[in-house]
Amino acid sequence: MEPLAALFAASFLAATLVPLPSEAALFAYLQLHPDRSALAVAVATLGNTAGGMTSYLIGRWLPQRKLNMKAIEWLRRYGAPVTVLAWLPVVGDALCVAAGWLRINWAAALGFMAVGRLARYLAVAAAAQ
Repeated sequence: MEPLAALFAASFLAATLVPLPSEAALFAYLQLHPDRSALAVAVATLGNTAGGMTSYLIGRWLPQRKLNMKAIEWLRRYGAPVTVLAWLPVVGDALCVAAGWLRINWAAALGFMAVGRLARYLAVAAAAQ
């Protein structure tokens, strides 16, 4: 598999319930290709955001019933901006699913998820330098 495709796949899967370290994949890629950092950060951000939106869609398909979860409480209180934290381990997946379940505006959720993920991958790229 082409290294950028592998980076995309690892980033996508890491944003779902599959426990993969996408940061490690990005860091390793940047060690081999330091001249492609902007492209690698973009690919990792795109893959991870697409994975987060997949979790959002799963949440949309879940039946509507009363649930008490911290992620749902945060989203009810603060709305789509909370999805900027969707990159966090454990709680991030729950935030994406909860955002879909609550029918949070998908475009706003997408934008905030992408910003949070981009910030994380920029920090990884800086550390790889």
